[in-house]
Amino acid sequence: MCIGLPMQVIEAKEGFAVCRGQGETRLIDMKLVGDQPEGTWVLVFIDAAREVVTAEHASAVSKALRALDLAMSGLPSSQDIDALFPDLADREPQLPDHLKPTTIG
Repeated sequence: MCIGLPMQVIEAKEGFAVCRGQGETRLIDMKLVGDQPEGTWVLVFIDAAREVVTAEHASAVSKALRALDLAMSGLPSSQDIDALFPDLADREPQLPDHLKPTTIG
């Protein structure tokens, strides 16, 4: 499984962009998503942008990655992780429609 890292374009170049995210600045290959203007958010895997995303989606992915870091550290409380997933905390899990049982007949 690959994990895309959210990064924001801070300088656009032809076929590439300087992007910042996750505490670092890197030169990113933009050929799969096309040249993007400054301020655009992309998901990056192995120094290549794979998808253009909204700022909200980039924020959600960043929070999920922070939760993963916390979980792997062995130190977090459930409250620490729940704070990163406010839409999921304090409710019963829901199956997506395509996984719910269907009735025939």
